[in-house]
Amino acid sequence: MLRKSALFAASLLLVISLLLSACGKPRPTLVNGKMNIVASFYPLYDFASKIGGNHVNVINLVPAGVEPHDWSPKSKDIQNLTKSDLLLYLGAGFEGWVKDTLDSLPKDAKVTPVETSKGITFMKAVEEEEHASHGTGKDHQEGANDPHVWLSPVNAKIIAGNIKDALVKADAAHQADYEANFKRLSDQLDQLDNKFRTQLAPAPNKDIVVTHQAFAYLAKEYGLTEKPIMGLSPDAEPTSQDMKDILGFIKTNHVKYIFFEELVSDKLAKTLAKDAGVQTMVLNPLEGLTEEQSKKGADYLSIMEDNLNNLIKALQ
Repeated sequence: MLRKSALFAASLLLVISLLLSACGKPRPTLVNGKMNIVASFYPLYDFASKIGGNHVNVINLVPAGVEPHDWSPKSKDIQNLTKSDLLLYLGAGFEGWVKDTLDSLPKDAKVTPVETSKGITFMKAVEEEEHASHGTGKDHQEGANDPHVWLSPVNAKIIAGNIKDALVKADAAHQADYEANFKRLSDQLDQLDNKFRTQLAPAPNKDIVVTHQAFAYLAKEYGLTEKPIMGLSPDAEPTSQDMKDILGFIKTNHVKYIFFEELVSDKLAKTLAKDAGVQTMVLNPLEGLTEEQSKKGADYLSIMEDNLNNLIKALQ
């Protein structure tokens, strides 16, 4: 009888354990005694965490492994947002949910929205002109501007500066710490920019083929030519004419690799690479981290270093 009871108890604990693990990680919560900041996606979370240090609790709204373009806040996210001090968002239509969400918050919500891309000159989205004639209207939802400004370290420094200013304004008592932390991050971004500039300059090839049109700012900054298979939205679908154009571009420009990203399917990139007789490689748009990257402590700087190394290899 005792043995049966023990077996039943062990089985019950196993079931409970499996149920808990299936629920995944608990969503982040607010912390008393710190400035609570909600960031709309990963780069803003990373910069705010580095600049704010021990004085802030930063919540990344988009969970690890989730692509942010079509993400929208859930009830728990709205609760955190309502009670937070700052909402950091990029702007330029990247987060389509921001305006309606802010308009729906109760009047006593104390959160201050901060558009972190202020001061950056946006580029027009190429597919507004190039893809319209091909009938791919699926990825015009983001408007006329290409929002992927953070992939230029020069622009990333501007974004970080706007975050620092918002923290200082909200919590002047810790201004010295915020300024010092920003200076450290700013210097690291300058070093990253210099690495991209000096190490890509000698590359014999300058053409990159990417699945997701996210690298226009990076390409412009360092003298590269971006040829996207799809438009701004990573789940957009290319037409047969688009595919024909890409294959022609690969052949004419002696492209050796097609770049894809981790948070969306690599099926199209691999199919096209097989047809073209080339290889595939990751170029991360840093819209979010995978679970594995989060566990390893990856951040904006380390992922951008990986991007640089992959670009150098592909452009030889």
